[in-house]
Amino acid sequence: MTLPLTTQVLRDAIAARIFPGAIVEVGNEDGPLAVITVGRLQYEDNAPAVTADTVYDLASLTKVLCTTTLAAALVEQGTIGPVDLVSRWSASWRGQDRDGVTLRHLLDHSSGLPAHRPYYETLTGEAAFEAAIGAEPLVYAPGSESRYSDPGFILLGIVLARAGGAALDVLFDRWRDTHIGTAFPLQFRPPDAWLPRIAPTEMDAWRGRLLRGEVHDENAAALGGVAGHAGLFGTAASVGAVARWWMRAARTSLIYEGFRQPSGVPGSSRALGWDTMRPTSSCGPRMSPSAVGHTGFTGTSLWIDPVLHRYVVLLSNRVHPTRAGDAMTTLRQSVHGAVTDDLLRS
Repeated sequence: MTLPLTTQVLRDAIAARIFPGAIVEVGNEDGPLAVITVGRLQYEDNAPAVTADTVYDLASLTKVLCTTTLAAALVEQGTIGPVDLVSRWSASWRGQDRDGVTLRHLLDHSSGLPAHRPYYETLTGEAAFEAAIGAEPLVYAPGSESRYSDPGFILLGIVLARAGGAALDVLFDRWRDTHIGTAFPLQFRPPDAWLPRIAPTEMDAWRGRLLRGEVHDENAAALGGVAGHAGLFGTAASVGAVARWWMRAARTSLIYEGFRQPSGVPGSSRALGWDTMRPTSSCGPRMSPSAVGHTGFTGTSLWIDPVLHRYVVLLSNRVHPTRAGDAMTTLRQSVHGAVTDDLLRS
């Protein structure tokens, strides 16, 4: 299937230097319906072209592809419960203002933790990060509102590894191999063999080099490249494979379907891990109200619509060569609108 309107939106984005290249995969529960590749890995004319095998830094898609998925799996196994107190799993989580905070609060971003902290400037390793997050002053009363929080998902990743009895990347590799197979490139700390097909991200002042195959997020880098909020690398096909798995799992399991339901936190669009569809969401206004998705800072997104039986993966390296400027919110909406128009015309 060809998607000419979507292809033109992507080409226009390259001309506007929103990103040097991108890939879109549109599919349903049975498999991909269309794959579009445009542009190059970098802006230079001799840079390799984007192909179906191009690997991107998925950034915060890690939150749903890995951390949310593993959380749901551990809930299904009975290893953890959404209402487990964070203090049960993290000895660093202490304080009267946070005694009642649960894993659910971390999942739906209502824990009271701030959006971001530059821990990487002074800290390295999980123990130091866990202690810092456990002592982080809360910026609002838990459960009263929702503020998207990287520290919350960093802590959640540490908790899941502890509950699951293995490092987060090991748990994820086991899940991937069992549920989507080893044929799909999707992992933390990609091997050197992947480097020729990895799209570079930023010329990073902190590390003093162009990042390629190293996680873009600084806090994830200070955690060794494996974290609950960022760190996964993968292809559009691998993200699509997880999307199809979620479509099947949510259709057959009340636990997985429950993760996609709105949290009920006042004023929040969040579910457990996932964001839900609003007219202002990155998917635009034309998906059904049941759609869930997520974005990544590097220029990535995934949206799944169980009513329209459709998922849309968009991967790009919009932070290359710099994160300055971001037209991605509008661009993502335009891509999803064009996909809808293309499918209506097909």
